[in-house]
Amino acid sequence: MTAETAIAIRPTGRPLFRRRSAIPGFTLTLGVTLTVLSLIVLIPLSAVALKAAQLSPSEFLAVAFSQRAMAAYRLTFGAAFVAAVINGVFGVLTAWALVRYEFPGKALVNALVDLPFALPTAVAGIALATLYAPNGWVGSLLTPLGIKAAYNPIGVTIALVFIGLPFVVRTIEPVLRDLSDDVEEAAASLGAGRLSTIFRIVLPALGPSWLTGFALAFARGIGEYGSVIFIAGNMPFKSEIAPLLIIIQLEQFEYAHAAAIAVVMLAVSFLMLLIINAVQAWARRFS
Repeated sequence: MTAETAIAIRPTGRPLFRRRSAIPGFTLTLGVTLTVLSLIVLIPLSAVALKAAQLSPSEFLAVAFSQRAMAAYRLTFGAAFVAAVINGVFGVLTAWALVRYEFPGKALVNALVDLPFALPTAVAGIALATLYAPNGWVGSLLTPLGIKAAYNPIGVTIALVFIGLPFVVRTIEPVLRDLSDDVEEAAASLGAGRLSTIFRIVLPALGPSWLTGFALAFARGIGEYGSVIFIAGNMPFKSEIAPLLIIIQLEQFEYAHAAAIAVVMLAVSFLMLLIINAVQAWARRFS
């Protein structure tokens, strides 16, 4: 045993000293973490709550739960949930194709998946509105079928699907890479069919990561603004999202009213994410 690696031992068996780590200790890292979280997350959210507290309870309820605000909440959370479900289905299929198969143009498809990350949201909104408008390339094909894709809640969902897909794909992809083909081959050798292998082996292994991707896509959809306003139509009680309603209140210098709507969105978002995380923890426990 060399001098560098030797460790003095107490009579009780505990080491007298330990080799110092190059990484900062727990106290320093915890302090930095709490400081950054406070400056970026806790203090701004507390400021929003304090601003909303300037309203009396009756004023808060009148602003935060008005008919226009409730319609905006329903559209925002409903469209975000539907878009997250759609991304949950097609995100798995996309990740499966990218991981399990080799095909021409795979690198291009892989790059296109990350396009919503790099593309400015306003540019994405303009492109989607141009494409799905009644006189657009896709919208002109849907209009004769009686389907109006733009300037209504369908347009909002399309925009949220566009910006949320990468979250599901990139979350599931590493798990699929770690899931060896040998597991599927072993199931097939034991007589399991393709559907049985998918539903009893593959999907349970993807469950926790799928819920993570779903939660990320859902959270991004709730707060999305730039890519939605161009294709939504922004009609009150029909296609007006809650972030736009907050912007309208700010433009009218009603800062407390905007904060009241933001507080409701924060509360509902935290509650839904808490439920999703609880389900995710349960799935990991039994996976």
